[in-house]
Amino acid sequence: MINFNNLVPLIYVILLVNTYYFQLVESCHAIDKAALLDFKHKITDDPSQLLGTWVSKTDCCTAWEGVDCNPANGRVVNVSRSGLQSGDDFLLDTSMSGTLSPLLGNLAYLQLLDLSNLKELTGPIPPQLGKLSHLTHLYLNLNKLNGSLPSSLSGLHKLKALYLGQNSLSGAIPSSIFRSLTSILELSFGENLLSGPIPSTIVNMVQLTRLDLHKNELSGRIPSNIGKLKRLTDLDLSLNQIGGNIPYSIDKLAQLRDLSLDYNKLTGPIPSSIGQLVSLRVLGLANNRLSGVLPKTIGNLPNIQHITLENNTITGRLPPSLGHLTTLINMLFSNNRPVPHQLTKVKDLQVLDLSYNPLGLVNIPPWLSKINLFRLMLAKTGLKGELPSWLSSSSIGYLDLSSNKLSGKLPTWIGNMTQLWFLNISYNGFYSTIPKEFKNLLLLSDLDLHSNKFSGPLDFIFDKNVDEPRGHYNSIDVSSNVFTGPIDKNVGNKLAMDSITSLILSNNQLGGSIPNSVGNLTLLQVLELVRDGLSGTIPEEIGNAKELKTIKLSRNYLNGSIPGKIINLENLSIFEVLRNKLSGKIPAHKVNFPASAFFGNPGLCGVPLPPCNKLS
Repeated sequence: MINFNNLVPLIYVILLVNTYYFQLVESCHAIDKAALLDFKHKITDDPSQLLGTWVSKTDCCTAWEGVDCNPANGRVVNVSRSGLQSGDDFLLDTSMSGTLSPLLGNLAYLQLLDLSNLKELTGPIPPQLGKLSHLTHLYLNLNKLNGSLPSSLSGLHKLKALYLGQNSLSGAIPSSIFRSLTSILELSFGENLLSGPIPSTIVNMVQLTRLDLHKNELSGRIPSNIGKLKRLTDLDLSLNQIGGNIPYSIDKLAQLRDLSLDYNKLTGPIPSSIGQLVSLRVLGLANNRLSGVLPKTIGNLPNIQHITLENNTITGRLPPSLGHLTTLINMLFSNNRPVPHQLTKVKDLQVLDLSYNPLGLVNIPPWLSKINLFRLMLAKTGLKGELPSWLSSSSIGYLDLSSNKLSGKLPTWIGNMTQLWFLNISYNGFYSTIPKEFKNLLLLSDLDLHSNKFSGPLDFIFDKNVDEPRGHYNSIDVSSNVFTGPIDKNVGNKLAMDSITSLILSNNQLGGSIPNSVGNLTLLQVLELVRDGLSGTIPEEIGNAKELKTIKLSRNYLNGSIPGKIINLENLSIFEVLRNKLSGKIPAHKVNFPASAFFGNPGLCGVPLPPCNKLS
């Protein structure tokens, strides 16, 4: 006989175990499921089916990709559907079109929401997201969201990371957001259309380590007490319209590694307190209105690697303490006095830009030969005389000595500069032919010799050797010299020329005709052969260079008609053939070229010139 009295405790235990078991089974909460389905409903295009598993007949906690739940209560805690998905053996870069559902604000237990890099999400950020009181990470960056920042985001008290950058958000930053997000570590609103001042409540975010507001339309001043954000390691306010002085309190940011204030309207001197930023690696102050002298305390930055100060109005000598910056790699200065020889101690300096400053250097300082420079830019710094021979044994890859008074011949040792890939010595007084050793510049891809007195043929330039896959030309500008021709008829078949995008040979004494092979330069975008003494017809083959945007052939002796294939190139926006001997009707064309582009050709007629039947 069954003893029912003994069964009662057993049944109780079974019920207790089952109750506990079912509490651990993930089962999507109805409110959360409805919210996520509404989000999917507002997505108009999902090419990679990121939401393909989100169907109403399945459990969102167990069957939906990108959704995680709390097993104890079945509430959604993580939603991650980024446009950049990676796994052990794949990387998927995709997009998603549509808007954000306000019902996302019903995910009451949500901790992470990642809808970044979907590229095509539009519309506003729903104010309802401010109800997500458990949210710690919100990623909506790299989309096309617009409208203002909802002040309701101030309700996200547990937020650690907020990324809204690279959207089209506009309007002022609500001060309540900065006042309330006291737990936040990382905040990025960069590359939007935000305007107005930086709220002074920013100093409430005392845990902040990264602040990125770059490339907006922010104005006003940097909050004077920004030094209260003592945990900051990265501060980027560049590309805004921020004015006023750099706050002296900046010296309290002892953990700051990257300070980017470039492209603003900052005024006044650089505070000496900047020398207290002992962790600083990047100091970006370029393109402002800073004045005064460079403080000697800048030599107290033991970890600095990059300094940009170009395009300010800084005066006086550079402090000798710069020689203490032995970790410096890039130094881009402007409007200063001669460079101190102490920089010879900066052994790791790779980039030095002192261009467009009244330095009056006269000679390229010989002590620069002791530094292993990769880029040297001394444009318009008062240089005179010949190129120093120590350049032949340097490791310089990028050399800009333009707009000076350098003269003499292009030395034969130029061929020894085997690392050179960019050379600009335009607007100087160089003369001589191009030495045959020039062909040894195997890496050279950008060449600018314009506005000198170079003479002789261009063959050694076009025939240059390459070091595959490097050394194919990107641009050549040898205009306004006294080079002679004719242009090699095989110029378009030369190995070094096969990827060139800009070819400017104007104002020389080339003569001869335009080679048909120019049409083989299939990546060419700019072709300028103005005032070169050219004759013959315009080769129809040029129309094979389908990337051409600019064609300038004015002030030559070209005859015949204008090929329709050329004037109707799909990307062509500038076409000038004035003052030649062209004749016939201008072919019908889509671009509205001005009449001035065809003047000086008595035999030409048709739009935009007078009709052909009225010329007689």
